Amino acid sequence: MQRLKGQLCVVTGAARGIGRAIAARFLEEGAHVILTDKDEATGRQTAREMDARFIRLDVRDEADWSQLADAAPAIDVMVNNAGVTGFEGGPVAHDPLHATLADWRAVHAVNLDGTFLGCRYAIGAMRGRGIGSIINISSRSGLVGIPLAAAYASSKAAIRNHSKSVALYCAQQGWRIRCNSIHPAAILTPMWEPMLGEGPERAARMAALVADTPLRRFGTVEEVAAIAALLAADESAYITGAEFSIDGGLLAGSAASPG
Repeated sequence: MQRLKGQLCVVTGAARGIGRAIAARFLEEGAHVILTDKDEATGRQTAREMDARFIRLDVRDEADWSQLADAAPAIDVMVNNAGVTGFEGGPVAHDPLHATLADWRAVHAVNLDGTFLGCRYAIGAMRGRGIGSIINISSRSGLVGIPLAAAYASSKAAIRNHSKSVALYCAQQGWRIRCNSIHPAAILTPMWEPMLGEGPERAARMAALVADTPLRRFGTVEEVAAIAALLAADESAYITGAEFSIDGGLLAGSAASPG
């Protein structure tokens, strides 16, 4: 059974990683999917491979969101997935003492401002029919402190809280527009590759990075996409303002405290 048959879904940061996997799963579930990303070349290639639609979107830019609203004024599902760690350009101080205000703001501009703008767009695109599902991708790092990635942790924690505010606001308006957050931990995406490397030591590095995870492995992007598909579907119609951890049991015990 295709749980999202005929639904129009927008996924941000869909060129690769978790966003790409969510878009692919939604298509399998029968949805019409609009992939968005700032990386236009990769985004268009991904969309061609999936036979989906692509719209360039920098989630920090209100003008880009306005253009998306013109192109897709009514939608059924919104996945705010686009995000950055702050380390994309190489090692940068992101601890509470040495982080610069510019680096702090750069992470929040994508992760938090982008999610705020995405939720605002989605509410406007769903309120006409009074129904829809907003899914915000937070992180395990939004549930615990991360000393050397304070901006990332802060932004992801704020996404968790804003998801609840959106859920309550929509319910107060009498709309069946739901909003939930997903909190992945160590999910094997391209961002891990610089740390894992190639060659015979790769397996040992992977094992070391998930040594504190009870299930002792990385999660997969498909496992995150499965939860997103559930939250997008009508079968989760009574779930709103909730958070879903995908962490291999990490937060179930004391190993949740990072080193």
